[in-house]
Amino acid sequence: MSFPITKCVRPCNQPSIPSLQNVGTTTNPTTTITFKPQPPNKISSSPSLPKLSHSWEYYQGVDNWKGLLDPLNDTLRLEIIRYGNFVEAAYCSCNFHSTPYASCRFPKSKILSQSGFPATGYRVTKNLTATSGIHLPGWAPTWMTTRSSWIGYIAVCHDRREIARLGRRDVVIALRGTATGLEWLENMRATLTPLTNGGGDNEAMVESGFLSLYTSASGNKPSLQTLVREGISKIIQKYGRERLSLTITGHSLGAALATLAAYDVKETFADAAPMVTVMSFAGPRVGNWSFRCRLEEQGTKVLRIVNSDDVITKVPGFVADGDELSAGWVRWVYADVGCELRLSSRDAPGLNGINIAACHELKTYLRLVANCPFRATARKMMNKTFAQ
Repeated sequence: MSFPITKCVRPCNQPSIPSLQNVGTTTNPTTTITFKPQPPNKISSSPSLPKLSHSWEYYQGVDNWKGLLDPLNDTLRLEIIRYGNFVEAAYCSCNFHSTPYASCRFPKSKILSQSGFPATGYRVTKNLTATSGIHLPGWAPTWMTTRSSWIGYIAVCHDRREIARLGRRDVVIALRGTATGLEWLENMRATLTPLTNGGGDNEAMVESGFLSLYTSASGNKPSLQTLVREGISKIIQKYGRERLSLTITGHSLGAALATLAAYDVKETFADAAPMVTVMSFAGPRVGNWSFRCRLEEQGTKVLRIVNSDDVITKVPGFVADGDELSAGWVRWVYADVGCELRLSSRDAPGLNGINIAACHELKTYLRLVANCPFRATARKMMNKTFAQ
């Protein structure tokens, strides 16, 4: 399958802000969970997190997170935050302050540890770059015309204790949000474009700019699509006989690209692909109804974590019944994909007065996930813990 300003561009998340951590222990997903606050930027070690070995597929969405979202299951809460920390590491590793802009600050082997996450049990195996398909005129400043930038990484769980806790070898693809000038321009290319050249009335279509960033290459810089396929192909060859999962997580633009990557992995590797789950933080809409249906047919699981007060999750285009619209509107009609965990900063203590930009930040989302409604038993234990 093939898929046919100012000098300092502020990233959509501030990488210098420590991420929120919550760790806990539990005997099973339906019983009391005890939380213990951790220092910033320190992900908890395996013994502090609940064991998932016999139920991991449910937390990865095999049953579309039935019964786990309202109220939010405590074990799923910890898993969402854990995957959010991988995205935080992508932000922390990206160079936003000097040249070369939007490059990786650390060697591949030290991305997680230097970002403040030394005890994940994962090892980074591949760096990922995204390339814009937009060509600016030669007189534009070089910082604006940089087409390829570091956007994230692939990491594989290698720690035996963590593999035993998770019940499988987990692979993570973590993708940051918008940072460069050309990425911002790609975001504004909001019309839908076909994923293939097949045509037809019910063809799957996605946002033009997101597809461009996923499929474009430049000179000796391969596309993000190529890098993902190469990385996953090697992992399947090496670990294909093991119990394996692929979790693709991203924030904002990274969430949109995560959805495209999940679709592409399932299309490319078909039955050889492991279970694929997307953890989407503050993601914009990606494609039309046919694209959503195709994701469901593949068995791709998508959990969208949405802040009701975040405008980015309400764009691009609009959601409507295509049968009621003229053909001229087809390329603007989107569909929300997967399952939704809807939160609201307006209802959260300490967050109800934040501005529009802060509503979109990853740290806000992690704080909302950590503080959204608990079951009564969990809330009682939380209060008891923090009162000590």
